[in-house]
Amino acid sequence: MAHQDHQTMRRVLRREIAGTIGLLTDEYDFRAMRRYRTFTFDDHPTYLRQVEALLKTRASQGSHTTVALFDPQEYADFCTEAGLDPDDPYSRTRFTAELATTGPSLPYDGQALADLVPALVDEAVRQATWEYASTLLARLGPCASCGEDIGRATFTRASGLLVRILDTAPPGNRHLVCSVSATPETLVSVLHVDQDDDGTTQLDEAEALEFTTVLALGIATQSPGGLVMRTSAPGTADRVYGWRLRGEGLQPLTAGEVFDAYCRDMESGDLISPESGVDYSLPPDLGEEEQPPGHHH
Repeated sequence: MAHQDHQTMRRVLRREIAGTIGLLTDEYDFRAMRRYRTFTFDDHPTYLRQVEALLKTRASQGSHTTVALFDPQEYADFCTEAGLDPDDPYSRTRFTAELATTGPSLPYDGQALADLVPALVDEAVRQATWEYASTLLARLGPCASCGEDIGRATFTRASGLLVRILDTAPPGNRHLVCSVSATPETLVSVLHVDQDDDGTTQLDEAEALEFTTVLALGIATQSPGGLVMRTSAPGTADRVYGWRLRGEGLQPLTAGEVFDAYCRDMESGDLISPESGVDYSLPPDLGEEEQPPGHHH
């Protein structure tokens, strides 16, 4: 009986140990790993099929697997710092274990790799955007006249603005996009806020943190930028409205301006045809004291 219990316990433990697989999402990264003799795959499509088969097998055995983004350059740097031989499977395992806690990763729950890969890349972009925006905010330092930490103060302000935007929004699911033309590139952050039937809101904490950080950076650096929100609820037309970043606050966009902002292709700048049954409108009043003109940190 005791023997049986040990086997059962071992099986349970094996199931509880979360495994991580480091995934080379694109052909370019895959080729970079081919230079290691111990990396035995010949082509990317075969490699992806093998990974998918392994994930399915693990899932069918009840194992939890996390899929992390494997970056060959980061791997090489990691090996150099840790004094490891990059052409050793053990080094790859060490790096992958580290990725599970620090890198962009997603739990595998049976989805096709074709769906998982873009989601993983999005996650990586989101994490990089957040790290970049946080670094820039932290570098702003204290305010010359009042000594307050500008980054922290602006983050608090951005959080307050986001709360008011969500509080004044019509009921339903909200999709928010904040873009800030920071140098050297435009930062874009997306936030999904879903509302249950009983009115409670669901949002991803990490997404909200990143969104607030990007908004705070725009306000703190007084960069050109804007925030557009689309709300949808059953039985009513979707509403789209937004604001531009202005000074230390938000200035409502007119229906025409939000139409222009929303009906443009982000990449090319070309107009996209508007959707029928969508209401482009002025935002509700956020009910906040606007900053007096000329008030700066």
